[in-house]
Amino acid sequence: MLGLGALRTRDVAPTDPLLPLPVTAMDWTLTNHRGATVTPADWIGRPVMAFFGFTFCPDVCPTTLIDISDWLEALGPDADRLNVVLISVDPERDTPAVLADYLSNFDPRIVGLTGSLSEVQKAAAGFRAMFEKLPRDGDYTMNHTAGVFLHHADGRFASIIDFHEDRRFAIAKIRRILT
Repeated sequence: MLGLGALRTRDVAPTDPLLPLPVTAMDWTLTNHRGATVTPADWIGRPVMAFFGFTFCPDVCPTTLIDISDWLEALGPDADRLNVVLISVDPERDTPAVLADYLSNFDPRIVGLTGSLSEVQKAAAGFRAMFEKLPRDGDYTMNHTAGVFLHHADGRFASIIDFHEDRRFAIAKIRRILT
């Protein structure tokens, strides 16, 4: 029975519209902070840790990137096996050069991704993340999903690390996608 159940559920896309898609079901093209094109296919074979944010963010984004940097340090050499990305929800301001400068303040394994608004929207839709531009004091800020998305090396969705989740639980979640 177990074998039949495994056979029947193999390669079945999740049916819950709230769960992130497998990386293999995503379809977008973004540019990294070094100017190279990145697609979801580039991530297959390595676990993924993805966060949506922006460089003008006053608190959540830098705090999360510091957390991610600390998690990577705690993982030691195993962290080198991860694809770790910040996907900008502010493509209007976050060019590859701006992302490169911003990310120089954090662990160098974190890769910044940006692109056209429509491509960022496609990426966010695949992760089931949201973002919106909000007017603020004659300028604007971005409201966005603040969790860190984890996917297995084969692209399957694994878990989300919530903003300010206890380090013990965050590290354990990341270690599970490394196995």
